Amino acid sequence: MKKVPMWRRYDRLFGPDKKADIKAELRFHVDCKIDELIAQGWRPEAARKEAERQFGNILAVQRAGERIGGKMEQRKRLSDHWSDTVRDVRYTLRTLGRDPGFTIVSVLILALAIGANTSVFSVVNNLLLRPLPFPESRQLVWIAPPPQKCGLSCATYSSDAYEEFRDGSRVYQAVTGYFAFSGPGNVRLTAQADAKPATGIDVIGNFFQVLGVQPAMGRLFTAEETRPGAHHVTLLSNAYWRHQFNADPAIVGKVIDMNKTPYTVVGVLPVSFDFGAFFSPGEKIDLFTPLDLDASRNWGNIVTLLGRLKPGVTLPQAQSDALRVEPSLCWNVKQPKSCGTYGGKDSSIQLRTLKDYVSGRLRRSLVVLWCAVGAILLIAGVNLSNLLLARAATRAKEFAIRGALGASRGRIIRQLLLESLMLSFAGAAFGLALAYSLVGWLSHQGAIALPMLELLHLDGQAFGWTILVAVVTALLFGLIPGLRMASGNLHEAIKDSGAGSGQSRKHNRVRAALVLTEVAMACVLLVSAGLLLRSFMKVLDIDLGFAPSRAIAVKAEYDDSAPDGKTSAMKRGAIFRQMISQVSAIPGVQAAGVVDYLPLGANRSWGAPRAKGHQYKDGSLPNPLVYVITPGYVQAMGMRLHGRDFTWSDDPNGQNVVIINSSMAKFFWPGEDAVGKVLVGTGTGDATVAGVVDDVHADSVENSTSWQIYYPFMQAGPNSAELVIRTNVEEPSAVASSVLRTLHELNPNQPAAEFVTLQSMVDRSVSPRRFFMILVGAFALLGLSLAALGIYGVISYSVTQKTQEIGVRMALGATTARVRRDVLGETLRLAVSGLILGGIGSFAIAKLIATLLFATSPWDPLAYAGTVFALMGVALLSGYLPARRASRIHPMEALRNN
Repeated sequence: MKKVPMWRRYDRLFGPDKKADIKAELRFHVDCKIDELIAQGWRPEAARKEAERQFGNILAVQRAGERIGGKMEQRKRLSDHWSDTVRDVRYTLRTLGRDPGFTIVSVLILALAIGANTSVFSVVNNLLLRPLPFPESRQLVWIAPPPQKCGLSCATYSSDAYEEFRDGSRVYQAVTGYFAFSGPGNVRLTAQADAKPATGIDVIGNFFQVLGVQPAMGRLFTAEETRPGAHHVTLLSNAYWRHQFNADPAIVGKVIDMNKTPYTVVGVLPVSFDFGAFFSPGEKIDLFTPLDLDASRNWGNIVTLLGRLKPGVTLPQAQSDALRVEPSLCWNVKQPKSCGTYGGKDSSIQLRTLKDYVSGRLRRSLVVLWCAVGAILLIAGVNLSNLLLARAATRAKEFAIRGALGASRGRIIRQLLLESLMLSFAGAAFGLALAYSLVGWLSHQGAIALPMLELLHLDGQAFGWTILVAVVTALLFGLIPGLRMASGNLHEAIKDSGAGSGQSRKHNRVRAALVLTEVAMACVLLVSAGLLLRSFMKVLDIDLGFAPSRAIAVKAEYDDSAPDGKTSAMKRGAIFRQMISQVSAIPGVQAAGVVDYLPLGANRSWGAPRAKGHQYKDGSLPNPLVYVITPGYVQAMGMRLHGRDFTWSDDPNGQNVVIINSSMAKFFWPGEDAVGKVLVGTGTGDATVAGVVDDVHADSVENSTSWQIYYPFMQAGPNSAELVIRTNVEEPSAVASSVLRTLHELNPNQPAAEFVTLQSMVDRSVSPRRFFMILVGAFALLGLSLAALGIYGVISYSVTQKTQEIGVRMALGATTARVRRDVLGETLRLAVSGLILGGIGSFAIAKLIATLLFATSPWDPLAYAGTVFALMGVALLSGYLPARRASRIHPMEALRNN
């Protein structure tokens, strides 16, 4: 008999060798035929040739056999695998059903972690990973003017600059834009007395064509409708069409009266397009009308620009083209000398992809949030691994006996991994339900000024991510218990069944190492949340320059049309003097005033005034933000004033006066009293400084303040009218009905406008920071809870394993206090070791999130001290219950039950 090579024996470990088996089988039959022919008297060589002739093409037979054998083996293997899997699933369901406490806790932990991961993935995918929902969205770019600190006037273009840029550029398919100064509630359906104000915005005629947006009904604007004197037309947003016009299918072609002007509805935009989600987070834009570039030519910088690049054009190429075109642009028609000199010689147009403009500033925050939720998944996975280890330890004898009866290590590992997979998929199912609720809630949080939040939803990518997370979690954290169990044998398992055995101590060391990981990750999360919380508290402590509490604002309608400007100003003054007088007489109202633009909203500038008698270099003075106010506005806003407020005698016939902020006063007259000084080059000519107010955070709460100048309502032309009311009641909205009734009495055309609290404006400004801080804080608390569960599980299991040892020690005289101290000491060792590891990681993470902090050091001692206090407190609480149980062990019962 031919000797089988050694390598062939081990080769069988990888499955049958069909080719070798068939070849050997055929050789056996040929040899048998040869022996038969030799027995009949044939010579050996002739017998071999005759046998091979009778068998025919042996190679063809061998190949056919290989094909047949392969199919049979594949069917058998699939059948075996399927039957084994079915048996394993049934067995797993039975074993998990016999231990409902373990199953429920495991599924709950995984559901929280996977649900949080899916929710955050949906946010990250929506804002960062997924392209904008426009055709070829990578071609869309945001065209920003050179950076300046003068509000929207320095972030927009004039009509002339737009046309020059459009005609001079060579890299765009088309350039478009929209009117940047549209405010909420600026449109009223005059034919419907009870209709609430809507928000409309003027867009350049090709705006939707450039974005690639197609109407759900009707058509888009035509070139003729954007020309002067054209018939008034409008496009409706899908949401506004549904709730205001009850989704009227015949709306296209109908005429609606907007602000006393008839407009024809030419189309309804699709559900997928939400202007506010991309360009004005949190705002709902209801209607769109064509922007008349000729009528707005003398309004200064009013248009924001974006364009669609030609195929194959890169952003650097477009930037080079912008540098070529820029010197010829006239930025502001009111200042012809500014042509080609906007922002100084070192400034230039800034091009960004539209995607980067919409969500780029949130990238770092979202990455931090994703890492935080990843840490939660890691902690939950470690807890699952700990639970599986504890459960597997109690089943060690079972696995050892199965191994002795022939079960392979791979089969045992597969069984444990299957349990882990089933727990993980159950957790994923409940996690998806949790994520669906969270994502649905987030998408309706209009108070959070995050882009594309309204478009947030669970999709196929989120579902795929959930499956991936579930599988990776099961495989990664279910493998450790499987390897631990598969590495033992029957004798070790039997020894492990006794309390205090060596194998149990090995399990305890593994579980302790896993808990150290949990504590370390929880420490990193708590430090990060603490730093963000400290930073948010610093933001809330900022002196805004006004008092937002107990103050509300509402848009006031008025008509001051007159043939000449002076008559108009006098009429306007009479209207608002009466309005403020009657509103101030309402019980609960302390002060009232009117401004054309509220802080933390739209703003603009009118050029750079200078102190009379002083010389300054061209371009060295910033343009202050301009506000047009009535008497009483300063008091209504709660602003601190040095000097005097405006009076109703500050009219077109009186001396030109202004109020400036302290930064502007200190620059022009350092160490002097600015009241009574004269500014030249203001919007109304030479003007005397009547008063100085504190700096107001006009752009956002976190940005530094800029120069601000206030003009009297009767000496400057306001763009709109926002009535601000300060009350002495806890809920300012309590006086809203009385105020609105008074406004209706003064002007029957006053719409049923919505009141806005100034505090809500502040909250909206800081809502992105609050959003991320709350989420990271919630994840930190969840991580702390999971770490506490892990500590409790390890200490409790350790006490159970040491029951005999504790009983012997107490029989020999150990006091209950000493037993408690020992157990709590073990708990503190785990917590301190985890804190040391977590502290090292926290220092590294704190440096990475430093750019997200406001006026807070990454090494803030309170954040670290709070983390240590919280973790040590939770660790002691987690260890107290097992320590108390250990101290109550009766020595005789412990020895008897051994």
